[in-house]
Amino acid sequence: MNTNSIYNKALNLEFLGLEEGMYLYEKVPVSELMWLANEVKHKILKDRVSRVSWIIDRNVNITNVCIAQCKFCNFYRKPIADDIYITSKKEYEEKIKVLRQFGGNQVLLQGGLHPKLGLKFYSELFRELKQIDPELKLHALGPAEIHHIARIEKASYHEVLTRLMEAGLDSLPGAGAEILVDRVRTSISKGKCNSQQWLDVMREAHKLGLTTSATMMFGHIETKSERIEHLIKIREVQAEKPKDAVGFIAFIPWPFMDEGTQLNEEEGVKNTVKSEEYIRTIALSRIMLPNINNIQASWLTVGKITGQICLHAGANDFGSIMIEENVVSAAGADHHFDSESIQQAIIEAGFKPALRDQNYQYIKKNEKITMLA
Repeated sequence: MNTNSIYNKALNLEFLGLEEGMYLYEKVPVSELMWLANEVKHKILKDRVSRVSWIIDRNVNITNVCIAQCKFCNFYRKPIADDIYITSKKEYEEKIKVLRQFGGNQVLLQGGLHPKLGLKFYSELFRELKQIDPELKLHALGPAEIHHIARIEKASYHEVLTRLMEAGLDSLPGAGAEILVDRVRTSISKGKCNSQQWLDVMREAHKLGLTTSATMMFGHIETKSERIEHLIKIREVQAEKPKDAVGFIAFIPWPFMDEGTQLNEEEGVKNTVKSEEYIRTIALSRIMLPNINNIQASWLTVGKITGQICLHAGANDFGSIMIEENVVSAAGADHHFDSESIQQAIIEAGFKPALRDQNYQYIKKNEKITMLA
């Protein structure tokens, strides 16, 4: 394998193959990989490269009922459990009020696969939330939920997405991707859509002009080769999008959080990802995904210092202050930022913090947010 040839392809923003990605992942020193990823970032972001974006939004779990029974999730409850819930209108009103007090205007709505909640429920919910706050942005559900709703309704992805967009859906998160290899999915999340179905939901979303994101949860039973296969599949779907569509606006990898999970307690699977490997994965993501502009470092799962180093390894986004987050926190993710400390962390890393919206448009300073730069 010719290292210089691979570097030149990467610097020309060409697509690297599986073997080339594996070579970078396993053979190249992390310092060189960081350098290469940063060079690629400069070519993609150009005059935006000195800024690191962040967002104020709020996670809201629509329900804790889910029939997928993923082995890495401590949050879900079976439909017969005593402590199941569906978030009420009054609770949404209070959560949105607090979000606004923090200066945010977006909610990340995660649903789970509730066996009785279909298209009518979600359409009415989205309309109701827009009535509560017409300016509220709904970054909601994900391919697994869209597939689940389509199955319940015996409808196409096109029909489900169209109806939800008409009701107020603004963007579609990349939740539920885990690893887009069915060997892995069959073992850890067999109740969810398969890899092809996840990707097909995203293809349809892009055809409809709906902005999406992509994720990867790694460090459990997958191989390094399967991680790279995941990146290539994401890249291929992005390459297929209509020219006027944004498609995947960002890619966010995070390590498996193992505390108290079925994978850990019953099967002995532990989080294998240390700081260097996470940094290496961020860098490789930037290099392997030259057609996705934004790479987010998951400070929530890896902590401040590792997150800051990732900003020198290809990442350009620090994500959200996470006013409310339940799923990975239930499995051991315990890092926290507020509006001031997330900006301070960015400044300490040598960058300028830039508050953004879901479309990665910078938001100007306003009186509700203490801006440090």
